[in-house]
Amino acid sequence: MFTIRSFLGSSVKYLSAVTHSVQLQNRMCAGRLPVAAVCQVTSTPDKAANLSSCAELVEEAVQRGASMVFLPEGFDYIGSTRDQTLSLSESLQGPTLSSYRDMARKLRVWLSLGGFHERGPDWETDRRIYNSHVIINDKGDMVSVYRKSHLFDVELPEKGVSLKESSFTVPGPGIVSPVQTPIGKVGLGICYDLRFPDLSAALQRHGAEILTFPSAFTVATGAAHWEVLLRARAIETQCFVVAAAQVGQHHERRASFGHSLAVDPWGEVLGDGGGERPGLLLVEVDLGKVSRTRRSMPVEQHRREPTFYQSVTENWEELSNTSEH
Repeated sequence: MFTIRSFLGSSVKYLSAVTHSVQLQNRMCAGRLPVAAVCQVTSTPDKAANLSSCAELVEEAVQRGASMVFLPEGFDYIGSTRDQTLSLSESLQGPTLSSYRDMARKLRVWLSLGGFHERGPDWETDRRIYNSHVIINDKGDMVSVYRKSHLFDVELPEKGVSLKESSFTVPGPGIVSPVQTPIGKVGLGICYDLRFPDLSAALQRHGAEILTFPSAFTVATGAAHWEVLLRARAIETQCFVVAAAQVGQHHERRASFGHSLAVDPWGEVLGDGGGERPGLLLVEVDLGKVSRTRRSMPVEQHRREPTFYQSVTENWEELSNTSEH
């Protein structure tokens, strides 16, 4: 299972003491479970300040025993205009990811960096970017890059939501294989991808035990859909789901919902970061919960062949007659 270890908040001193005690006990136990850290941040257009804030959370997570740290979409920055968003972007070989590679190597920790503003393949001619989810191992190597497949083009005037991601972002070419990490096989998505269950199902079929959706949900859509979508993806795939989130006011034109979440394969919410401030959620990962859930309710064994779901019979009488032969 995922056991909640702590979240920064009003009881942080007490939780820190408990966490330290648990860590000391775990060090004495050869079979201790791996720990994941799910971070909640408030990015701004100030890349240096964002890096500093994220570095503090990563360092604290490692001190508390985390072997993998999850940062949200836009961990590098959230721009206030289209032009600013594009001008601040970098390549995968740029200084921002170089800093995180050094951080991972120094601290010997795996990093999930979801929602990096990567300059696109035709940057010099079309000035568009990828929204990229980068996995870095504890040696500082980039071991996987997933580019966001589904772009957030939504106009909800009654909710105050107006975003057109496709105006400056290139959709990714495809889904990437789950990554074997110290906490299990992690399937990669980003934010709006959460709304497309086929992506999660494909990752589960390719071995994912944990799905992650680093996000920057708007306040309106987050309040309506965030938790129910994350729980649905967990229940459908019988995977753990972890979702690091942006929270609070990034600049005068944008705010995010927060509520970083950890959900187990049964759909139980095991940790919620709240909607007010940055923080750190630590969870212990027992992959036995995945196998036990799938064994007790073998959904995959009950699934019909793919062609069954690709067509719908118009005439129920014809279907009934066919089934009699």
